[in-house]
Amino acid sequence: METDAPLAYREGLPVYTVSRLNQEARSLLEGRLGRVWVEGEIGNLSQPSSGHIYFTLKDARAQVRCALFRSARRLCCPVVDGMQVLVGARVSLYEGRGDFQLIVEQMEDAGEGALRRAFEALKRALDAEGLFDPRHKKPLPSQIRRIGVITSPDGAVWHDIVTTLKRRFPGIAVLLYPVPVQGRDAAATVARMLDLANERRECDVLLLARGGGSLEDLWCFNEEVVARALFRSELPVVTGIGHETDTTIADWVADLRAPTPTAAAELLSPDQTLWRKRHRDAHDRLARLIDRLLRERIQRFDDLKRRLLLLPVRGLPEKRAAVAALARRLALALPSYPTQLRARLMALTQRLERRSPSARLYAYGVALAPLPDRLTGAARAALRVRERRLALLAERLRAHPPEAIRERLSARHDLLKDRLRRAMSEALRMRRERLGLLNRALTLVGPPGVLNRGYAIVTDGQGRVARDAAAHRPGETLRIRLAQGELLVEVKVSQP
Repeated sequence: METDAPLAYREGLPVYTVSRLNQEARSLLEGRLGRVWVEGEIGNLSQPSSGHIYFTLKDARAQVRCALFRSARRLCCPVVDGMQVLVGARVSLYEGRGDFQLIVEQMEDAGEGALRRAFEALKRALDAEGLFDPRHKKPLPSQIRRIGVITSPDGAVWHDIVTTLKRRFPGIAVLLYPVPVQGRDAAATVARMLDLANERRECDVLLLARGGGSLEDLWCFNEEVVARALFRSELPVVTGIGHETDTTIADWVADLRAPTPTAAAELLSPDQTLWRKRHRDAHDRLARLIDRLLRERIQRFDDLKRRLLLLPVRGLPEKRAAVAALARRLALALPSYPTQLRARLMALTQRLERRSPSARLYAYGVALAPLPDRLTGAARAALRVRERRLALLAERLRAHPPEAIRERLSARHDLLKDRLRRAMSEALRMRRERLGLLNRALTLVGPPGVLNRGYAIVTDGQGRVARDAAAHRPGETLRIRLAQGELLVEVKVSQP
């Protein structure tokens, strides 16, 4: 092949063919950069009949060609011209034209990707504080008389919860704590309502519910203020937020999570049909028990009444007749009693002679006489079996001598040791390259790199990062950190 041919040299420098130059450049790019994440706007979108997608990813100053093959489309969001996306791709070079390009393996909407990263960061922080620890989960009460529902009164969720509770167990009271479940102030309102419900103590359990939606629609339930309010709630809280596949920070902090609002209502309410059946069964068992006890008491009362009504003298003649009959039987039995005793004594004497020690020893001697011959025969038979097994083992040992087995194992050990050494060397090389890539990426996207591009970090007097202009009053002092040094500024006007 052309790549295997030795290079010619001119003036001390190698002379490449175009193909070999592109191959070397591709190997260098893929080996040094590997896989990267790039954010930009989609342009020049092309979708041929092959199922592959080709486009350019651009920002204000540059662009790069991208190829999204059909096999990777299941891991990507819909591709729309002009859409801002975040792509995970391998850096490569198309040798046929010498074009630098990205082979896209993952793609997500840049806005949703930022929310997802914020979600994961907050989840890790709260988990480290112990807000998700099962030891802090409160059990549900055994009997629930009133449920407090924290949701929007205008949505279908409230209607579904009320309908489900009426169908399953109408005896449970429901109290609505109305809140917005989407929007800028939704998270703060939900947190205040949770605190209010705990102050009033009007309910046995709280149900925080909302219908399905996108990650942005459900974002108020991923706010830290809601998670803190759930954690400090003294009443047990059950969440039924979104669909079964939706999971929020509130679900992790709550005492129990249901897949949907309707499932949460079913979880908190017993089935009235089952309760009615239990009541009927208990009523029937109690009625049968009372009936049986009543019959037993009546029968005992009748027996006692009959026994009390009988006079003692009524049974006296019968008792005298019974005594006279026993006296006659005793007079007839006395003459034959000594004869019976002598016969019994003779029978016992004969039994004693049969069971005397000398008779028993004679019987044992007769029984043991043939045992020595039987023991000798059994020992010889066992010895012959052991000899045949020993011969078989010796034959197997001659067929598989230990030296040959040791040589085979030694050769296999050397082979495995060589393979392990090569695998470790390759793994170390890949880890070093990966470490170098991560170090360069950290240098580009770390805080010093961001500050060097002209950005700044604004914090208040307590060191908290300033995110909302409305949260800072005129006259408040803020600290601005730049790439070189810091500034102390005073707020003049606050414009949300």
